[in-house]
Amino acid sequence: MEEEISQRIRQLRMEKKLTLKEMSKRTGLSVSFLSQVERASSSIAITSLKKIADAVDVPISSFFEDYENKNYHVKADEQKPFRIEGSGAIYTRLGGEFIGRTVEPMLIIYPPGQPNEKKINHPGEEFYYVLKGVMLVEVDGKEYIIKEGDSIHFPSTTAHKMTNPLDQDAKVLCFVTPVLF
Repeated sequence: MEEEISQRIRQLRMEKKLTLKEMSKRTGLSVSFLSQVERASSSIAITSLKKIADAVDVPISSFFEDYENKNYHVKADEQKPFRIEGSGAIYTRLGGEFIGRTVEPMLIIYPPGQPNEKKINHPGEEFYYVLKGVMLVEVDGKEYIIKEGDSIHFPSTTAHKMTNPLDQDAKVLCFVTPVLF
């Protein structure tokens, strides 16, 4: 899949008649890194892919066409789990695909100890409802234990991180803005 993403990045850059230097200025990513990504000799984090998508004015979902749903009704057999570089979590998009959508509904399976991330903040909102297991969520320096049936909703602009503290998978229904995929 990385090779297809690399080819798509190069294709979009060429369509927009951008040099690697111009793409670097738009994304804040180095010319050498962008070159390696286009040659599929370096993997890319989802945050960098989002910067590239924004720079060439396409939704990030255009890099994951196998995972796009083309209508409002998403049948169970159309939902394709996927992983993101650097995360042990398994994501499944639950939302339809249409212009103007503003929320990203997902089912996420967090293995024990995942996601193993630093505190982050970014534009948008996040909502999590724990279907199975427990999540430890830190928002603005305060820790919350979110158990099965509990939920948490917070602005993503506030520093936050989450972890599955148990030795079994946590299954979480999640809604985030802005749309990621």
